[in-house]
Amino acid sequence: MELYFTEKTIQDLNLEDDFLFAKVMSDREICRKVLKKILKEPIKDVVVPATQRTIDILYEGKGIRLDVYVNDDKGTVYNVEMQRGKRRELPKRSRYYAGSIDLDLISSGMPYTALKKAYVIFICTFDPFQEKRHLYTFENICREDTSLTLQDESIKIFLNTKGNTDDVDEEMKEFLTYVENTTDAFAKRAKYPLVKELHKKVNEVKQNKEMEVEYMTLLQRDRENMEQGEEKMAALTKFLLKDNRTKDLERALDDSDYRQILFEEYKINEI
Repeated sequence: MELYFTEKTIQDLNLEDDFLFAKVMSDREICRKVLKKILKEPIKDVVVPATQRTIDILYEGKGIRLDVYVNDDKGTVYNVEMQRGKRRELPKRSRYYAGSIDLDLISSGMPYTALKKAYVIFICTFDPFQEKRHLYTFENICREDTSLTLQDESIKIFLNTKGNTDDVDEEMKEFLTYVENTTDAFAKRAKYPLVKELHKKVNEVKQNKEMEVEYMTLLQRDRENMEQGEEKMAALTKFLLKDNRTKDLERALDDSDYRQILFEEYKINEI
């Protein structure tokens, strides 16, 4: 999960907003149907979704907070994340998420066969690979014989709301459009059941007063975090300009992971 500060009210949220996405996907049946649509495979049931789950295994390691983390009836693990804004580090982020999930699944002394099939799914409001596809699926394959897969059962999927090729069916295209246009008007003219079911849950969340209080509390926390982040970025900018590291500054503006490395280097986290 990534922090994107917003002054939106809960009524203004689209499905692309982490809070609404996590709450809607906490519905077991909706989560099952979304996964079934993405994977085009039958899924009988999912274990109650764990939304906003944190995996922080290694001492002083980089923990991750997951939007949606579920298991199906066969034990397969699914991590579904909403990604906004162009992120150059997304491929390596997917690698880190997959590795962290594996560490979470297997305890010391357990055989590697205990690892379950796992999907890391990013729903992006940008095209991560600039190929205009709606769907990108990655598995490890042999370069010398591309028909030979590693069969490690680790799959990474990237969905792109900006796709314009004919690579998915019309219901999937409608779902991806709805992610950024979660409105009554769009849902009313939707042709397929998935968006209509999603919108029913969206309205339930938006009309729930407890959800609204929770959202406003998180909004205030994000506002405070943003103010703190701006202070740290201002301090980092001064240090980098003083040291004539303009290229590092340019990279830090777009790359949050590299920004954290520089915060540590200049001990800004201790300020």
